[in-house]
Amino acid sequence: MTDPAATTAVRVFHDERAAVLATLIRYVGDFQVAEDAVQEAFEAALATWRRDGIPKNPGAWITVTARRRAIDRLRRDRSVADRAERLAALLRLDEQEHPPMREASAIADDRLRLIFTCCHPALDLAARVALTLRTLGGLTTGEIARAFLVAEPTMGKRIVRAKRKIAHAHIPYRVPAPEDLPDRVRGVLRVVYLIFNEGYSASEGDRLVRSDLCSEAIRLGRLAAELMPDDGEAWGLVALMLLHDARHAARVDERGTYVALQEQDRSLWDRDRIGEGLRALRRAVRLGRPGPYQLQATITALHIEGSDGDATDWARIAELYGALGRLTPSPVVELNRAAAIGFAHGAEAGLTLLDPLLHDPALERYQPLHATHAELLSRAHDLPSAVRAYERAIALSTNAVERAELERRLRTLTG
Repeated sequence: MTDPAATTAVRVFHDERAAVLATLIRYVGDFQVAEDAVQEAFEAALATWRRDGIPKNPGAWITVTARRRAIDRLRRDRSVADRAERLAALLRLDEQEHPPMREASAIADDRLRLIFTCCHPALDLAARVALTLRTLGGLTTGEIARAFLVAEPTMGKRIVRAKRKIAHAHIPYRVPAPEDLPDRVRGVLRVVYLIFNEGYSASEGDRLVRSDLCSEAIRLGRLAAELMPDDGEAWGLVALMLLHDARHAARVDERGTYVALQEQDRSLWDRDRIGEGLRALRRAVRLGRPGPYQLQATITALHIEGSDGDATDWARIAELYGALGRLTPSPVVELNRAAAIGFAHGAEAGLTLLDPLLHDPALERYQPLHATHAELLSRAHDLPSAVRAYERAIALSTNAVERAELERRLRTLTG
């Protein structure tokens, strides 16, 4: 039997929580007080709506209730900075018989402030990821801990430390100044990208894909793009995530076994998501400021647009990786370029580009490097070297699905 009150509360939590929390933080000036007040408002909604019925405007009901719970907390908590001034502002707002609805632009400003605060460079990267998922994503501490394979108390301490640092270091709750904005936007997008990457290719565990993290990253990416509509890289990141995620159902078979891109059943790809991703990419390109996410999304689109793996334009993909390497030099980009060159111009050409990476001590334990090396050696018919490279990649694999696929390829190679 359905529970209309619970169903509505879940929908409002998903749709409205970040906006309500962002606005409340602006008034309260304290993450924990605001977050506790919003949580209490949703708990009160369940009991009240079941008893009295669902209000005409559930989002407004949550907003008012959260504000009043924040007032109660500020009255009790004397540790909040500028407590009297903040309490007075909330009381003035609450005493209005019909408080004016805030403009959509003001709500957007509050959410934008919250994104930049959660992703502030003064916080370490792990804390930024956790705090973003907690405040903007609404995930519980337990859900975040499970997603990143750490103990819940450990993740809880990480989030608490991040909130304390914001308070003690007086990290401003605002959109950065224009001269600081490009670097700070890149930091925000990097956090979202890291969340998606961990969901799409889980670094550890027995699952290749964590759909909950992918969905959360896409939602956060869309929010960032909507709040920064003239930022081509925000739209490029949305495109990249959507185009990758559209294929997730085909990445493993019914037994949970890894399926390589060229062997995937394309009928399982989500065509609506692909269409949305391509539209986001076109919007990014029209803005005329190319960047790394747009280039990566273009590469992904080329993989999708080929009628099958053999029709993929590997030469063009190699060119795009070259452009990406000039924008953001990285061993990972060079690794991907070498793989693309191997498909476009032969395995030996790819191995030539790979050789400097294999002699880089910093990459000695980088599993994808050894897996790519093994694949190119196999295609070059250097079987003894390929066996050793596969064994090295298998030893470094921490994801059970990826390790099983490498073991399968090794068995195939050795007959």
